[in-house]
Amino acid sequence: MASGTVEHAAEARLLTFDELRAALRQVGEERYHHQHPFHLLMHQGKLTRGQLQAWALNRYYYQSMIPIKDAIILSRSEDAAFRRAWRKRVVDHDGDANSAGGIQRWLKLGEAAGLDAARVASGREVLPATRYAVNEYLNIVRTRPLLEAVASSLTELFSRDLISLRMEKMRQHYPWLSGGLDYFEARLTQAPEDAAFAIEYVYEHAETRTQQEKVIQALRDKCDILWAQLDALYFAYVQPGWPPPGAFRVESEEKA
Repeated sequence: MASGTVEHAAEARLLTFDELRAALRQVGEERYHHQHPFHLLMHQGKLTRGQLQAWALNRYYYQSMIPIKDAIILSRSEDAAFRRAWRKRVVDHDGDANSAGGIQRWLKLGEAAGLDAARVASGREVLPATRYAVNEYLNIVRTRPLLEAVASSLTELFSRDLISLRMEKMRQHYPWLSGGLDYFEARLTQAPEDAAFAIEYVYEHAETRTQQEKVIQALRDKCDILWAQLDALYFAYVQPGWPPPGAFRVESEEKA
């Protein structure tokens, strides 16, 4: 943000809760990865089994870092009430003694796609650009103010609609994946709950218009990170189809 814009924002009135939520949703309309060509091909049933395997394997790296991201955020707060609320996210993905978490459920999706769970979990064949993008997400929550770190999670405001669409299209076009959709089933309830807490938090703690604008920018940056991961997949496995050395190789080009 240019310095003049920051100064103007500092002098501007605070957005109301509804205005802030509308601004965040506008970011989703413009930048969320539901519009990425890779996802559009997925929802049209035009990806091969190998391309879906590449997606599941690379996306696992992102999934595996989510509880680490949330643990970083949790560790940065001195508010016990915040920590109690936020640690739910770590359990949702890591699981506990009573239930499997999102990471284990994603490995189940990988197996449904035809990949060995240990192969996916190793991370050895992840695209370098995927690793870079995900690691940058960790860098954001580690180095920026806690308010912005929390705001970066607000892609959950839009994720439920994408998850619902993805499940419908996967069952329609890739029925062999149907047995691996437990991750998405769980997120249908988890994501809205998490988003409701996070948006209340950022509204209450963004005390100036400048801080509100930084909240909005943090969400833009998170959307860019998600988009960049799909850019890497598209380049490596769709067009031009150039996976780098050491990355996952598609064995079959037949449509799924």
